[in-house]
Amino acid sequence: MEYRERTDNELLEEIPARLLKWYDGCARVLPWRENPTPYRVWVSEIMLQQTRVEAVKPYYERFLSSLPTVKELAEAPEEQLLKLWEGLGYYNRVRNLQKGAQRVVEEYGGEIPGSFEELRALPGIGEYTAGAIASIAFGIPVPAVDGNVLRVFSRLLAREDDILDPNVKKRMGQEISKLIPHDRAGDFNQSLMELGATVCLPNGAPKCGECPLRELCRAHRLGNEESLPKKSAKKARKIEERTVFLLTCRGKIALCKRPEKGLLAGMWELPGAAGKLDETGAAEQVKAWGLQAQKLKKLPAAKHIFTHVEWRMVGWAGEVKEEVPDFLWASGEELAEKYALPSAFRAYFPEMEQRLKQGGNH
Repeated sequence: MEYRERTDNELLEEIPARLLKWYDGCARVLPWRENPTPYRVWVSEIMLQQTRVEAVKPYYERFLSSLPTVKELAEAPEEQLLKLWEGLGYYNRVRNLQKGAQRVVEEYGGEIPGSFEELRALPGIGEYTAGAIASIAFGIPVPAVDGNVLRVFSRLLAREDDILDPNVKKRMGQEISKLIPHDRAGDFNQSLMELGATVCLPNGAPKCGECPLRELCRAHRLGNEESLPKKSAKKARKIEERTVFLLTCRGKIALCKRPEKGLLAGMWELPGAAGKLDETGAAEQVKAWGLQAQKLKKLPAAKHIFTHVEWRMVGWAGEVKEEVPDFLWASGEELAEKYALPSAFRAYFPEMEQRLKQGGNH
């Protein structure tokens, strides 16, 4: 029998039934799926941006345990908020989440609005997140198009379009809108995300043998699934060289606050200086802060990659004689319970913990 290429519409209309049957049998058990209230879905979607599911689980449980309602999130002190988010990174996500919660309390009496347009208007909620909350928590048949969904459809339809082009994303959203079963909008959107997250994997590694849509998939038939989707090249990251200081004084460590705008805005950090300082330069910097340090110990070099910037760091550690008021001096207990340190400094945490335990006596 001669093969006949199906039209896009013919192919697309077969997707919902196959995908939902697969989802019903294979979906992962995830804490935010068990009781998909608008608040729980909202928190999970913000946490899951740029973060792996397994990494999010413990944070999600802890966050909801500490701030179980929109009102409590709206009223939480910033230090508590950042501490709950510590290690997840991209801290603007949680700040915008709180701004959104404050708006919900002020304008909607603490009840999260049940329309896509009103959700989209809240701080920190973009097109995708509004679609996810609207469909999963309220059953509204709107698409939720993220990277997983773009990848799945690029392969299904063997499309060569650049998925980073907003027009491509918009067009795909319009096509998906026509497929969403009105009685299972949230399940359908989640089934697409699930397929992209567990089967139709990125970086040329799809598990086609496990895919419920492989018979429909044009890229699989053509054998080019590993070369899709197409993405325009990203701009090279800016490299910044930094020197980081672990300065202890009688069992407390020096912290300072970053500027209120820009990278890691308003976060606590280890004191630092631009460039990679040698021992002489590091000693001069410590002196310029008004501190007297015993011999400085060189720490291993480290790097941390942000979206657009890469920090390449060297570190110096030392015990100082007296505290100076320009820094916050935090005990190990305060660091554990109160002050959030960005994971950019993770390479220096073991040395920091050791010095705090030993009271800085070296």
